[in-house]
Amino acid sequence: MRHDHVLTAKQFSREDIEAVLDRAADFDGPTGGTRHTNTLLGLLFFEPSTRTKMSFETAIKRLGGDTIDMGSIDSSSVSKGESLADTVRVIEGYADALVLRHPQQGAAKMASEFVDVPVINAGDGAGHHPTQTLLDLYTIRENAGLDDLSIGIMGDLKYGRTVHSLAHALATFETTQHFISPESLSLPAEVRYDLDEAGASVTEHTGLESVLPDLDVLYVTRIQRERFPDENEYRAVADEYGIDLAMLDEAKADLSIMHPLPRVDEIDPAIDDTDHATYFDQAHNGVPVRMALLDSLL
Repeated sequence: MRHDHVLTAKQFSREDIEAVLDRAADFDGPTGGTRHTNTLLGLLFFEPSTRTKMSFETAIKRLGGDTIDMGSIDSSSVSKGESLADTVRVIEGYADALVLRHPQQGAAKMASEFVDVPVINAGDGAGHHPTQTLLDLYTIRENAGLDDLSIGIMGDLKYGRTVHSLAHALATFETTQHFISPESLSLPAEVRYDLDEAGASVTEHTGLESVLPDLDVLYVTRIQRERFPDENEYRAVADEYGIDLAMLDEAKADLSIMHPLPRVDEIDPAIDDTDHATYFDQAHNGVPVRMALLDSLL
């Protein structure tokens, strides 16, 4: 993967995914890896981030490198009207790879056309979040394997970039994907088309109850207020899709519940203390997975 950009989960083959996950397992254990001394990772976050930004920073530092951070938009030349193309071309001169989060779908792909160092998409609007997908797959593999699974993905499927990336990647494995959402937040037509073209096993539901007993994994997402162009559209579906402790009486004993975080109220905190909860392990897994990805790219 040397010098490649990481822009979308659609670019990953099964072999690519398994190679990164296997390497991540090495970093997750007591063994070390390549030391990237003097390697600098440029962090360009045009949207807020906690887990993605901090885990990338942790990952490169554990590899022996360091970060340079553009900082907030208000404290950068972006506030003066500098274009994204100019910003990445400037920071390319300071760093060995760039991690970009941007509110505009397609921003990472556009940025990659202006630089020669690797660009890693850390989320582009409602588009894709490929490194989140890799840590999601690592978490699923640790708990349930990656084949012969029934996986439910619930919540904001229209604007949820983590959902779009995960769905594409799961299509390379032997899984059945159940998408659970209100009709107004169902999968975009282009994502559903890609899944059908890939031969993925997909069903769509408007409620969780009927499918919950069959699931091995339930991936819950937040209804993303910031993605809605219309506040009334958001209010019509807010708080409509969630899971509480009582609902788990109908679930498999080994059901894994995941969430890309942050959560609001879609998962009852009482679930945190059950064996079903894997979302904090999922967040932790961002470090070894991003270590493995950076090690491959650099």
